[in-house]
Amino acid sequence: MSERLPASSMPTLRQLQFLIALRAEGSFVGAAEAVGVTQPTLSAGIKDLETILGAVLVERGRAGAVLTPAGEEAVDRAARAMSEVEEMVRAVQAAGVPLSGTFKLGAIPTIAPFLLPRALPVLKKKYPNLRLQMREDLTSRLVDALRMRTLDAAIIALPYEASGVSTMAIAEDEFLLLTPDDHPLAKRNDLSPEHLKGEDLLLLEDGHCLRDHALSACKLAPSRRSTEVGATSLHTLVQMVAGGMGVTLLPKIAAEGGATAGAHVSLRPFAEPVVGRSIGIAWREGSPREEEAKLLAGVLRALF
Repeated sequence: MSERLPASSMPTLRQLQFLIALRAEGSFVGAAEAVGVTQPTLSAGIKDLETILGAVLVERGRAGAVLTPAGEEAVDRAARAMSEVEEMVRAVQAAGVPLSGTFKLGAIPTIAPFLLPRALPVLKKKYPNLRLQMREDLTSRLVDALRMRTLDAAIIALPYEASGVSTMAIAEDEFLLLTPDDHPLAKRNDLSPEHLKGEDLLLLEDGHCLRDHALSACKLAPSRRSTEVGATSLHTLVQMVAGGMGVTLLPKIAAEGGATAGAHVSLRPFAEPVVGRSIGIAWREGSPREEEAKLLAGVLRALF
């Protein structure tokens, strides 16, 4: 068992915060403003940290503050330590009262704008002490944030396999066919995925999981491309369809959330419902906020 260091030789959280701010801002003046202290206070705090660690962490010069290799190592570990402390504070605060205090929630762009306007008022009423911090991003980056503990949970589309991450389904999300309002398929009542094989199918650009789910649901080749223009949002896809560039698959949650409002398009269900994805919630395995993520899933499930 390793011998513990005396408290006097341990850096303070404030000193670690100073060092993290210095790397982020690149200067003592900027770092001091970021953490709300004077420049001399910040400079002295980092000097004390260098004394405690027995290493030069910062090269000071006219061009600003540059971290030494020892400083880079220290700030990386400081950032992880601060993240652990923040998670500990949130977990302890929430231990007695679930979904209270700060909860960092992510959501993908093809779900967030359509689900959150319904969910947030319900959550505020049911959990008045909950303070949600929202982040919208692609699934892969949200999953990375879960692993790095900078998010507590994320609303994503399933299926999605990721090591170290657990998921729970909330609802099935049906795909509808979106066409220009004068398109021949807009008049059919017997739509099937087979009808899409002769059409220009517009999809979100690579990186959006909805692209893969749409191709899989309709059993189309992953390499299929109908246009060189890659849409980055469902709203862009709707406008591309309205402009006669092709057809697309629109999740039902987006259709119900007003994604097609004002566009000259037609929405048609398939004769046999095509469910290409589930909406679910994900969290880091072993997270102290797992039960809260499951509670959140229950609240969202009741909205469908």
